[in-house]
Amino acid sequence: MERIAYINGEFVPESRARVSIFDRGFLFADAVYEVTAVIGGRLVDFPAHARRLARSLGELSIDPPADAPDLLSIHRSLIERNGVEEGSVYMQMSRGAADRSFLYPHASESTVIAFTQEKKIVAHPAVARGARVITADDLRWQRRDIKTVQLLYSSMARTRAAESGCDDAWLTEDGVVTEATSSNAFIVTGGRIATHPLDRKILPGITRSVVIDLANDGGLKVEERAFTIEEAIAAEEAFMTSSTTIVLPVVRIDGVAVGDGAPRPVALELRRRYLERLSDG
Repeated sequence: MERIAYINGEFVPESRARVSIFDRGFLFADAVYEVTAVIGGRLVDFPAHARRLARSLGELSIDPPADAPDLLSIHRSLIERNGVEEGSVYMQMSRGAADRSFLYPHASESTVIAFTQEKKIVAHPAVARGARVITADDLRWQRRDIKTVQLLYSSMARTRAAESGCDDAWLTEDGVVTEATSSNAFIVTGGRIATHPLDRKILPGITRSVVIDLANDGGLKVEERAFTIEEAIAAEEAFMTSSTTIVLPVVRIDGVAVGDGAPRPVALELRRRYLERLSDG
């Protein structure tokens, strides 16, 4: 059975989903996206994803093609049509199709696509053993706070990590860790959690925000500050957060063990509390 995808108001088999060769998302990466997790057939933190999507569109001066209730309906329909119990819904919006020009077109209709992917989230295979990461210079553009489809460098870094037998790359700039290729980075030292502050250098992660709230509610001190790779290697724990990995312990950085080289209690407890929050909701 083919997956059913959404494109510009229609639900179609994925083999029939087509975008114009003149679409600015294709020609200029002039597009934004969101990935919303699905657990137990239900969307996770969708309102926050919808708000971030609206912000990304606004930063690029792309007119929103639909409001949050319509987007929610599209997401729910895709989950139902594809029978997704666990995985994600990917949605992308571009400025639309127009003759190739570096200038924004005066009038164009946004292109909207969405599709589902099945993936283990609750029983993520890397949680029990912990993730291994390499480091790489952060060579991405300077507006990482906008969730655009400019993901080539992240793809290059993730591929390099895989070729090194690792799971991901932690990106560094001016001597400090910014984030991973598609996750926010955290360390735990002296019982205090540190993560890069919100600015244009990192994406304001939805799961990042939830995990910070969970940590604060649990009496843990969270510091939104820059930290170095040297600090991370010397830390008691390290972990990453994203919508489809939730909280993922990091046990090795550039081949060096973090702590005792095994998933540690703060990360595992935050992951447990995140999943508990979903079951309570």
